Amino acid sequence: MRPMTHEEREAFLAEPHVGVLSVTAEAARAPLTTPIWYEYQPGGLVKVITAPGLRKVRLIEEAGRFALCAQRADVDDYRYVSVEGPVTGMKPTSKQERFDMAARYMGPDRATDYINATEETAAGNIAIHMRPERWNTFDFRVTLDG
Repeated sequence: MRPMTHEEREAFLAEPHVGVLSVTAEAARAPLTTPIWYEYQPGGLVKVITAPGLRKVRLIEEAGRFALCAQRADVDDYRYVSVEGPVTGMKPTSKQERFDMAARYMGPDRATDYINATEETAAGNIAIHMRPERWNTFDFRVTLDG
């Protein structure tokens, strides 16, 4: 067991895990925590895409930051990376951005079908970008000797 190196954590976060987004909630409520697709390139920003007007968007706007956790939960390959940081921008998405996100998780053929099926409801989606400021990582992989 050990924390990941800088390079390991960035490479791990760049893989297509389903992330878990958390953001501070209203008084007397626990933080809002929800699964979400995300994109990340080493050294860059975390990007999530979601529908505007949702509670999570309002809470992110109010807090000005959020956290994201990605993990691999196999017994012999348990690792996680969580990042937290400020929102650097929110903007409408293009169809290409939505396709790229879907292709990351589904592959291009299924992504095309998904984008076509959700075009009417997802056309107004927004991209939220976060600059990773704090990292928390651990690698619990079991190393088997010879």
